[in-house]
Amino acid sequence: MRSCKILPAILAFIAIPTAITAQDAPGIPAKQTADSNPQQPIAATTARQPRTGTEVVDKIIAQEQAEVQLLRQYSPLVETYIQNVRADKQFGAVPDGDKYFLGRAELGKGVELEPLNHDAGGMKHKVFGGWAGFFSTEFVPRGFLQMIYLDMNGLDRQHYKIEYVRREFLGEVRCLVFDVDPLPKAGKGRFVGRIWVEDQDFHIVRFNGAYGGSSLTSHYFNFDSWRVNTGKNLWLPAFIYSEQGSVRDAKTRSLGFKAFRAQTRLWGYDLGNVREEQELNKVLVEAAIPVNDQSEAANDYSPFQAERSWDRQAEDNVAERLERQGLIAPRGEVDKVLETVVNNLEVTNNLDIQPEIRCRVLMTSTLESFTMGHTIVVSRGLIDVLPDEASLASILAHELGHVALGHRMDSQFAFFNRVRFDEKETFRHFDFARSSRR
Repeated sequence: MRSCKILPAILAFIAIPTAITAQDAPGIPAKQTADSNPQQPIAATTARQPRTGTEVVDKIIAQEQAEVQLLRQYSPLVETYIQNVRADKQFGAVPDGDKYFLGRAELGKGVELEPLNHDAGGMKHKVFGGWAGFFSTEFVPRGFLQMIYLDMNGLDRQHYKIEYVRREFLGEVRCLVFDVDPLPKAGKGRFVGRIWVEDQDFHIVRFNGAYGGSSLTSHYFNFDSWRVNTGKNLWLPAFIYSEQGSVRDAKTRSLGFKAFRAQTRLWGYDLGNVREEQELNKVLVEAAIPVNDQSEAANDYSPFQAERSWDRQAEDNVAERLERQGLIAPRGEVDKVLETVVNNLEVTNNLDIQPEIRCRVLMTSTLESFTMGHTIVVSRGLIDVLPDEASLASILAHELGHVALGHRMDSQFAFFNRVRFDEKETFRHFDFARSSRR
């Protein structure tokens, strides 16, 4: 008999910056406080810490150049959402159409992007958008991806003036703040704005500004680019917010350019280690007397059980494929919370569904939910905007209805060869749409 469970936690996806503990960076003016402890040990480093402002800037430049080279080994997933805005007499600025793109970056080739789908139709168009529709006279997808770099041509003293501003905390990360300006005749596409540098190893963790040198045929947008600490002194691009134009700006209207705002998310840098490596063991049963099977019941599946097992295998294959691609999050605490809500729905409605229902999280920011057999999938974006448990329960109840009505997925995916195809063909094969007839 199922029993209701109390939710152990509130659903939330919160990016928490990794805490940094470091002594004040030498060479940058800082006031001593009464709490300062000169005998506190300094974290060991492999190289001598910079002692002057000039050495600090040199260290920042060296770290950024190393970052550009490091990123070439990665191929993260990239999601960009663009929302056009227009003027409204009553509400001011209101949405006026949008664009969506999902693909994989090939950073080893610069800022190349490989879309995950090429066509439109059904759920694939609704969720992931059409690649052809993303291109327009206004936007080029690789232009948003370029914003993960401060300067693809390299940050150096020959092209930039870097001036210290102050100290500042980004969350728990203590940073040094610098203004960066291109020198005269440095060329187009040079960054102008402000950077935040963590004060332990001098990695740039945030930069806010734009690339200079826009023309009538090309525009560089204002943007705010963030990196996150993924461990082992490694900071990787994670989020970019960009915005350009204003519905109240006469220049924007005269150029016929639509004001917009956009966000770009990157994840899935290390998909090869999504699943923990399992140790291979050989189990030996040692006994003086051979062990015999004493069970009275046969171990064979009934036809009904065999059908359930086959469907479950298809679910597992599809879920594993999407997880390896980084589209579904590895199982975690959020899945357990979702499953607790589903369990409570089953109990209160006297449902006993077998095999048990599982829940997974889709990593995209779109507002989507669907089922894969007895697996309910809810997008990260949808979970982020749900205000309370009752709203979450209503979404899960809708998907639970599909399961209760026996809406199955294609059991052909139980054959492993059916889930082996090129990544960009994923959504040609997996279509989770529900028509009015099923």
